[in-house]
Amino acid sequence: MPHRLRMTYACPSMPSEGDTLTPIELHVKKLRPTARLPRRATPHATGLDLYACLDAPITLTRAPSIVPSGVAIEFPPGYDVQVRPRSGLSSKGVGVAFGTIDADYRGALLVTMWTFGDVETHEIHDGDRIAQLVIAQLAPVEIVEAAELTPTDRGDAGHGSTGR
Repeated sequence: MPHRLRMTYACPSMPSEGDTLTPIELHVKKLRPTARLPRRATPHATGLDLYACLDAPITLTRAPSIVPSGVAIEFPPGYDVQVRPRSGLSSKGVGVAFGTIDADYRGALLVTMWTFGDVETHEIHDGDRIAQLVIAQLAPVEIVEAAELTPTDRGDAGHGSTGR
């Protein structure tokens, strides 16, 4: 008999065309007076820019560094907040670790950053946009243990198996 684990979230259905989504509240606590609230750079931007909150510049190297944002957040269960890289920094050889923030976490948002490629160092200043927060609704999931999975043409081929 397969084991079943049901994970339930309060997830409304997707809106029909013409409907609008009801916004969730993202509560942001400034942990330092100079911290900046996350914000969208343009009205249709997916991510909310996250800013560095520093007393002095940080010089990034190839070794990971933790860069503080000076804020903590609260959001309702049933949502996923991800820390994602900014494409502008990535194109300059500055990496950001992808991360997930759980709905029950109330600590400081810290961003892991480093340099890559031909870039040896990169300086981060107070107020620099360092990452973005992307918020998504979680899908309700029922985990079912299975002895076998439905076969597909792809099968278990991965890591580049579908071409360039």
